[in-house]
Amino acid sequence: MSQQDTICAIATAQGGAIGVIRISGPQAIAATTSIFHPASGKPLNQYAAYKLVFGKIHSPEGEIIDEVLVSLFRAPHSYTGEDSVEISCHGSSYILQKVIHLLIANGCRLAEPGEYTQRAFLNGKMDLSQAEAVADLIASSSAATHRLAMNQMRGGFSKELSQLRDKLLHLTSLMELELDFSDHEELEFADRSELTQIANDIELTVSRLANSFSVGNAIKNGVPVAIIGETNAGKSTLLNALLNEEKAIVSDIHGTTRDVIEDTINLQGITFRFIDTAGIRQTTDVVESIGIERTYQKMNQAEIILWMIDSTNSQDAETLKSEILPICEGKQLIILFNKADKLTSEMRQALSQSFSDIETHKLFLSAKTRDGLNELETLLVKTAALPEVSQNDVIVTNIRHYEALTRALESIHRVQDGLQMQLSGDFVSQDLRECLYHLAEIVGGEIGVEEVLGNIFKHFCIGK
Repeated sequence: MSQQDTICAIATAQGGAIGVIRISGPQAIAATTSIFHPASGKPLNQYAAYKLVFGKIHSPEGEIIDEVLVSLFRAPHSYTGEDSVEISCHGSSYILQKVIHLLIANGCRLAEPGEYTQRAFLNGKMDLSQAEAVADLIASSSAATHRLAMNQMRGGFSKELSQLRDKLLHLTSLMELELDFSDHEELEFADRSELTQIANDIELTVSRLANSFSVGNAIKNGVPVAIIGETNAGKSTLLNALLNEEKAIVSDIHGTTRDVIEDTINLQGITFRFIDTAGIRQTTDVVESIGIERTYQKMNQAEIILWMIDSTNSQDAETLKSEILPICEGKQLIILFNKADKLTSEMRQALSQSFSDIETHKLFLSAKTRDGLNELETLLVKTAALPEVSQNDVIVTNIRHYEALTRALESIHRVQDGLQMQLSGDFVSQDLRECLYHLAEIVGGEIGVEEVLGNIFKHFCIGK
């Protein structure tokens, strides 16, 4: 892969009425000029940037391929920071492929996946976290994920990290000065209390960003909801009702669901990832036993657990309390008394009484008739308790960013401990550099010796 190449690719999905081809690189304008004939007669390479030009694409034999609109961008004012052209033509796959072949014949090559955004990153148009946000924006499936991705792509997260970086650079510079002039007791650049305060401010910010990942991950990937219970309690029927499709096999035969079935739906702007699990029971079937083991694994991974109970045969559910409740500690548990359409008011009261020792949400419903489904959806949204997200909120959604922040947090904790224990400045400086390194992993790039020295001479000039 070379940035000296000029690349081209179809930028729109197949099947639309309009197709867009993007060309980027040093020969983007020249390659397009060779196949594009503007209606005005003025060659494309003579137009100023930000012009939309109408004309025709011609083959070398003079055949008209299509009437098109060409958008012209000149470096560095383009998405990639290079000369770029976008050709808007009709969405025919034949037309699009023909134009691509003509561009390749005139010196372009097909772009590799993500290469336009990679060039934007390499040319300084965006940092690494912004580049990753492009993929998140394309994949956004709800208002919340769209807002988070848009904020990150616009640099909201990068701004937070930039402010952190400035504080760390300031702290590092103070520590370097302390080391360089340790023989001069009469010089004092900052006492340990000031250094500690700066470190505490950094720790608070890094901690806040790292702690936001649990919310960000739920917004981006969906709140994991495990549907559990004994066999034939109605778990698969409930999943089908929530998804409004026949996703899971429903049968009166016990042990029909032997593996985990997952799918997502959007409720009031929140994505939920529902997990239908194998029914919990004693069995000698090897395959079903594996499915039940996976049920317990999914319970550990879930944030919300829907415990389905067959209201007409709740004795088995009573025996499951000792197995299920310990796993539900620290999670949101909702008990669903299914097949409630077959219950009398006296039976409902008896069921409520038998499970009154469990302080959690309880709901009577019928997954088969869909009675109580709206109440369940409202309860799920309430239980998820995700905050309203605006485009100004900085919430971490990327696991790579979270891991880097976690390592940075460990480093800044060591800095705080070192300052408190009055450790030598060189030990503290090493932990500071580690913190800087881990934050730099997120956006790409790191603070070098030259930048630290430049900051010292700019802000802490000795003598003059």
